[in-house]
Amino acid sequence: MRSMRAAPVVAIGALATLLPALTPAAAAAGSRAGTTAITVSTATTVSTTVDALERYTRQKPHWNRCGAETPADLECATVKVPLDYSRPGDRTLDVAVSRTKATSAQDRRGVLLLNPGGPGGSGLDMPVWMAPELPDEVKKRYDLVGFDPRGVGRSAPVSCGLNGDELNWQRPYKAATFDRDIRWAETVAAKCRAGNGAVLPHLATRNTARDMDVIRAVLGEKKISYLGYSYGTYLGAVYTQMFPRRTDRFVLDSAVDPERIWRGMIQVWAEGAEPAFTRWATWTAARDETYALGRTPAEVRATFWALVARADREPIVLDGTALTGDDIRAGRPMFFDVAYAAETVARLRDAAAGRTPSSSGRATPPAPVPPSFIPVGTGTGTGGGAGTGTGASTGIATGTSAGAVPADNMDAAFWSVVCADTRAWPRDPERYRRDAIRDKARYPLYGDFASHIKPCAFWGHGSEPATRVNNSVGALILQNEWDSQTPLVSGQGLRRAMKGARMVTVLGGQGHGVYGMKSCADATATAYLTTGRLPAADTVCRTPAAGAGHSPRLPLPTPRLLPGGKARF
Repeated sequence: MRSMRAAPVVAIGALATLLPALTPAAAAAGSRAGTTAITVSTATTVSTTVDALERYTRQKPHWNRCGAETPADLECATVKVPLDYSRPGDRTLDVAVSRTKATSAQDRRGVLLLNPGGPGGSGLDMPVWMAPELPDEVKKRYDLVGFDPRGVGRSAPVSCGLNGDELNWQRPYKAATFDRDIRWAETVAAKCRAGNGAVLPHLATRNTARDMDVIRAVLGEKKISYLGYSYGTYLGAVYTQMFPRRTDRFVLDSAVDPERIWRGMIQVWAEGAEPAFTRWATWTAARDETYALGRTPAEVRATFWALVARADREPIVLDGTALTGDDIRAGRPMFFDVAYAAETVARLRDAAAGRTPSSSGRATPPAPVPPSFIPVGTGTGTGGGAGTGTGASTGIATGTSAGAVPADNMDAAFWSVVCADTRAWPRDPERYRRDAIRDKARYPLYGDFASHIKPCAFWGHGSEPATRVNNSVGALILQNEWDSQTPLVSGQGLRRAMKGARMVTVLGGQGHGVYGMKSCADATATAYLTTGRLPAADTVCRTPAAGAGHSPRLPLPTPRLLPGGKARF
C-alpha cells in the first residue's frame, strides 16, 4: 500500500512532465540539468501555474456555424490562451478553432489537428480543404480540427504595416545595394517591434505548441493526432518534444530539419536547388525535339544562364512583366518540376527573341492558399514585386475576432516566428555579406538570396531558447525526393532527430506536400492514422510518373516566386 507521504511525490512527478508547457523558465533549467530535480520551490511554482492554467484548460467552447457561406457542418469557436505561459494570469489571446465532426460516432477515435505550414499560414479552413483529400476511413475516426496559430488570421493577427518594397524579402546580394538591404531589414524589424512589441517575444513555435495542448484539453481529449505540412512538421515535432505523453498519431509531411531553424532552412533552398537544376538539365536535354533548349545538359545549362545574363542587361518581358536575371534566379522552385521548368524557360527564350511565347500546356495552377514555409512574394529586390496578397484571410467569417485580417499578416507572422524561435541569427551585417558572397559561388542559382541579410538580424530575442528536438516518440514522416521548400536532406534531418519515427521517401516525387496527392505514400499514412501501425523500418516507394500536379484543394502548392502572368512556382 502506497504511503500518504509518497503520494505528493508521485503527483509532483506527473506534473514535472508538463513543465515545458506550464513553466518555461523551469523547463529551461531542467533541460540544462539533464534531469529535472523537483524541489519544494519548483513544486510550488508548478502547483501555482497549474491552478492558473485551469481557467484555460477547463474552458467550454461555444461552437457555431463559421459563416453563412461555409459548409453547415463546419463549426467555429474561440479558445483563450495566455500570451505568456510563465504569467498565465496576465494578458490573453483568442485562438480561432474550427472542426468538422467524425462521420461515424461509433468508429470515432479522437481529433486530428491540422496545420498547413507557414509560419503564417491560416489553418481555419483546413477541415474543408482536406476533407475531399482524406480517405473515408480517416474521416470516420477523427474530428478534423483546424486553427489559426497565434498571430495569424483570426487569432490576434499581427501586422507590421509593411507595404511596397518592405514586402520584398527576396533580395540578391549586390555590393551596390547592400547598405539599402540593411536598411530594409532594420526597417521591417523596427516596424514590427513598434506595432507588436510586447507580443513579439511570445509568437514562437513553443507557445503555439502550448496552445495546441490547451486546445486538446478544451476538446476533452487525453491525446491528439496531427497532420502537419512543411513548417507544420516543425510545430508537430516541437509538440512531441514538449508533450510526448499527449502525442497520439502524428503525420509530418514535407519536413523541416529542426537543427536548421531558421536561417539554415532558408539556406537549404539554395543547397537543394543545385541538384534539382542538374536533374532538370539532363531531363530537358533528352527532350530537345520538344523544347529546343540544348542537346546536352551542358547546352541546356548554357541556354538558361545566357537568358539570365540577357535579362540582367535588358529585362525580358513575359506576360506583361519585365524580368531581370535576379527575378529568374528567384524562380528556383520551378526546377523541382522538370516539365514545368522546361516549358517556362522555353517561353523566356521566345520572349527574349521577340517571339510570342507559346502558352503552357498546363492548366493554370491554383492560387497559393496558404504558402508553404515562406511568405509568398511575387518579386525580388530588383523586380519591383509585391507582398503576399494571398493567404492572409481564411475565408471564414467566424465572428471570433473583430476587424479584417491585416494585408501584411502572413509576412508579419512569418518574420515573428522565424526570428523569435531561435537566437542563432547573426547580428553582424558583415556576416551576411560574407556568407552571401560565399554561397553565390557555391550555389549560383540561389545562394546569395538565401544567405543575404534578413530582418531577424535586428530582431529582439524570443522569450525562450530554441527547442532541441531529440526524442523517441512515434511519428510518420513523409518526404518527396524533389521538394523545393523542404528538400530531402531536410526530411532526413527530422528523421535523425525523431528516433522513434519512420520515414517514407517518395522516389521521383515532385513538389511540396505528399499526403492527399494520390502518392504512393498515401496508403502507409492512412494505415498509420487508422490502425496506429508504423512501418517496421524506413521505406521508399516510387511515384508512378514525374510531373503530377498538386490537387487544387491541398493547402501546400509550391509558392509563386517568379513574377509575371500565369507562371507560378
